[in-house]
Amino acid sequence: MSVNSFGAKGTLRVGEQEYEVFRLASVPGSSRLPFTHKVLLENLLRTEDGANVTRETIEAIASWDPSAEPADEIQFTPARVVMQDFTGVPVVVDLATMREAVAELGGDPARIEPLAPSELVIDHSVIADFFGTADAEQRNVELEYERNRERYQFLRWGQGAFEEFKVVPPGTGIVHQVNIEHLARVIMARRGQAYPDTVVGTDSHTTMVNGLGVLGWGVGGIEAEAAMLGQPVSMLIPRVVGFKLVGELPQGATATDLVLTITEMLRRHGVVGKFVEFYGRGVAEVPLANRATLGNMSPEYGSTVAIFPIDEATIGYLRLTGRSDEQIALVEAYAKEQGLWHDAAHEPVYSEYLELDLSTVVPSLAGPKRPQDRVLLSASKESFRTALGDYTKDPAAASDIVLNGESVSISHGIVAIASITSCTNTSNPSVMMAAGLLARNAVERGLQRKPWVKTTLAPGSKVVTDYYEKAGLTPYLDKLGFDVVGYGCTTCIGNSGPLIPAVSAAVNEANLAVVSVLSGNRNFEGRISPDIKMNYLASPPLVVAYAIAGTMDIDLATEPLGVDPQGAPVFLSDIWPSAADVQAVIDTSIDSEMYSSRYADVFLGDDRWQSLQTPDGNVFEWDPTSTYVRKPPYFDGMSPTPSPVSDITGARVLLKLGDSVTTDHISPAGSIKADSPAGEYLLAHGVARADFNSYGSRRGNHEVMIRGTFANIRLRNRMLNDVEGGFTVDFTTPDDSVVPVYDAAMAYASHGTRLVILAGKEYGSGSSR
Repeated sequence: MSVNSFGAKGTLRVGEQEYEVFRLASVPGSSRLPFTHKVLLENLLRTEDGANVTRETIEAIASWDPSAEPADEIQFTPARVVMQDFTGVPVVVDLATMREAVAELGGDPARIEPLAPSELVIDHSVIADFFGTADAEQRNVELEYERNRERYQFLRWGQGAFEEFKVVPPGTGIVHQVNIEHLARVIMARRGQAYPDTVVGTDSHTTMVNGLGVLGWGVGGIEAEAAMLGQPVSMLIPRVVGFKLVGELPQGATATDLVLTITEMLRRHGVVGKFVEFYGRGVAEVPLANRATLGNMSPEYGSTVAIFPIDEATIGYLRLTGRSDEQIALVEAYAKEQGLWHDAAHEPVYSEYLELDLSTVVPSLAGPKRPQDRVLLSASKESFRTALGDYTKDPAAASDIVLNGESVSISHGIVAIASITSCTNTSNPSVMMAAGLLARNAVERGLQRKPWVKTTLAPGSKVVTDYYEKAGLTPYLDKLGFDVVGYGCTTCIGNSGPLIPAVSAAVNEANLAVVSVLSGNRNFEGRISPDIKMNYLASPPLVVAYAIAGTMDIDLATEPLGVDPQGAPVFLSDIWPSAADVQAVIDTSIDSEMYSSRYADVFLGDDRWQSLQTPDGNVFEWDPTSTYVRKPPYFDGMSPTPSPVSDITGARVLLKLGDSVTTDHISPAGSIKADSPAGEYLLAHGVARADFNSYGSRRGNHEVMIRGTFANIRLRNRMLNDVEGGFTVDFTTPDDSVVPVYDAAMAYASHGTRLVILAGKEYGSGSSR
């Protein structure tokens, strides 16, 4: 119960319902605050307890000085928690272990229970092993269940053991798309109170929900556990960058082009640790799906959030996606009552200001290794050729291979993967319909993908395939090899599966620098495939175009994609759909019933999920032979009074790293090499190489994860010369041997030597862990 120092507590009637609310107007100065800080202010008013949150804390945010550097600390209590299975499994492992520890100390294990609604979407485990066939998705799902049965049994146990923990089963979609299409409330109604929906998630792209006006961001697993158990997130009141939007996107430019442009702008400006808030009259011209795309890539900007306020577009999207009339009425009434409704005539105060005229956005890509490295489509060929020098000393290298009975030559720059993937774009009907229409136009002109390209389509929800079917576009995508491979993250997180075998062999034998083109949000080195050195982010229609072109070494503005049956050249401009065509198909092919029917039983799952055998009881029965889910040792020998923390002294340097070392370098999520410490552990425990799965899928096993730390094949340790990968010097050996990082760490541990890691700026940027 709130102390209510400002007398903010009151009631709000919406229809027949009456809710307890905490009015922002009761706090002097609140009206000038940015949207984000109004949400934080309400959070503090409602959770004021006189200890963690005091009157002085509330006054600090009400009197916020936008020009000052962050100094005032607040305790923010998120309304709910979302998770995906890679990062969510270890969270549930910890909760299960805590229950056991409480029981061993003589307590009631059921006291370990989430206090905040917590939802986990299984989306990170499906791998695109099969592609280009009508049964690809079914075969990939079968493999997914074979590989992950132990994990899924564990999560299904958790769904039954914890009251406030729900699981969206595999094959439903991607967590962030499911969040905006169904889970997000915008305004919460819980235990008689109404308040802004706020969220933390165990995935950095949790910020996608910012497009709906929901304040939220990605956190690590430990922070998520704390939030689930009702603990606040400690934070400094951040600076806010006001990003003014004016104008409209021009013909030919997509939401992907817009988000890559903004990524470049904000990276250049510097927004690490800051909130970004979009405002201005141009906000009304940005469709909700585009807002979600912009919110999604907040981590790539470097910002904590990138948020839009609530307005008519928000209401329209809630209605389209099948939210109840009561919920929609509550969102509108509450937002208007609390000053959270967007008013273009009223500009809040911001710490910094940026502006973008949407009419200046042009078709773009980003690559070959960072999302902020935007390349104009018109300059992509030249940019690729310049970048190639960083990846090879033999630019003329090539290899002749046989594919489908035909001899072809592949060289640097061939597109080995073209993937329509990631919630960043598959949540956006405008770019998805554009991809489908471009595929239709290409097929009708007689074009086909190049035989060396692995093509995949992995929507973030089944609504996408519903509207493709209704629009009649599925056959054209299938014709180009873009059959659905699964409903999950797939290529975007490195679950791209193997390349075409002959291509993979040639790439490695000739040391070719080949390319992936994906509609994702991350293109870090080593992330997409171990065989691919250069990765480019692009809109879904451009992904289709590059699958047809088959190479990055092409100027799509002046060179043809191919020739039609009459021998006439076909250019990208000949098959690119107009904005009017895209909108017309959207208007006739998408309706709220699609969303309502797909999400009606979202937690129920299919027969595979329901038939999983799971243990009963509120304490988990660990399988000592499991290589997926193991009881961690963190609470072994735990006493009611924890041991004090000691200083690090007499340490050695384990690694010396440069700038921009991402979480993918620190704790990879992708494939496990057989000759790595993690691979050797799995082989020693009877796991066949074909069943290794990925690091991300094995995060419930601490033994795999400690062996996988710094195991990225592209890691560069400055203690070594001309060596890539997870290696370092073991100074405990007479000859200062170069060994895997894990082996060195264990050697130091056996000598009682403490360790430190040296790294430059942007260490730990990237996906949450």
